Amino acid sequence: MKGPLPLLSLLCFLTFLLQGAAPATFTITNSCDYTVWPGILSNAGAPPPSTTGFALPSGQSLAVTVASAWSGRIWARTLCATNSSSGAFACATADCGSGAVECSGRGAAPPATLAEFTLAGGTGGDDFYDVSLVDGFNVPVLVAPQAPPPPPPAAAQGNGSCQATGCPADLNRACPAELRVVAGGAGAEAVACRSACEAFAEAEYCCSGAYGSPATCAPTAYSRLFKGACPAAYSYAYDDATSTFTCAAAGGGYSVVFCPGASSLKSGGNPEAAGLPPSIPTMEFSGDASSLMTSRNAVVALLQMAVFSAMSWQ
Repeated sequence: MKGPLPLLSLLCFLTFLLQGAAPATFTITNSCDYTVWPGILSNAGAPPPSTTGFALPSGQSLAVTVASAWSGRIWARTLCATNSSSGAFACATADCGSGAVECSGRGAAPPATLAEFTLAGGTGGDDFYDVSLVDGFNVPVLVAPQAPPPPPPAAAQGNGSCQATGCPADLNRACPAELRVVAGGAGAEAVACRSACEAFAEAEYCCSGAYGSPATCAPTAYSRLFKGACPAAYSYAYDDATSTFTCAAAGGGYSVVFCPGASSLKSGGNPEAAGLPPSIPTMEFSGDASSLMTSRNAVVALLQMAVFSAMSWQ
């Protein structure tokens, strides 16, 4: 009987350590001048957070707890409302399709700006985090560790020094016509900007088929437009080198801010911010794939404007 006891004690001790690992906290802040509805999706095998969706009025924050080794994504839904007849909840951009404010295990429909995380928990490793425009853009986002350790020496810095990252620029305003998503009638403002992959479904833009590797999938005029405006964000599937960030022992959790610096991004390209009532408008694409060849020169011009804007913002 004495043999199994040490092993049982060890197992109990390890179980206690795992159960006692402090959860991480994401402080989600809405600096837009309109309400957003954050959605949260856990990766496969990761436990669910304390909430998977909620309304967040302008100027307010909410702390969300997740497991210490959680992985998943956070995004903002916009122009949301509950249907008076069916009672179903839906959003004009980044809807998760649950029919309710809680996303309950459903992800964002593109276009959506995604904040992605893989937390190390108590393993002593690094947290990984990024802001991705691979699925398009709907709302500016900034991500930063809330209580990072002291930065390493300059020579050791890079993407591993607990830096803030994100896409603070309003890409809806610079979105090419063939990628624009608008709500309402003709002349309405863009509420989101599709990725070229979603818009054209071509392997070159989706990094699939013959383009399914880092060696064969290169940046395109569209991904360069996104990258020029938001240099730290993922612009296409293999944009890892400048877009993935790490932080060791970020014990204070992370802050996720929608519309950082909202005073310079006044409306965020969102009709609700212009005084329209929150509703589910008719979504329209203002361009199509047939306009691709005629618009490349415009894309290059917009890229130059975006780069200038990003440099001015910094």
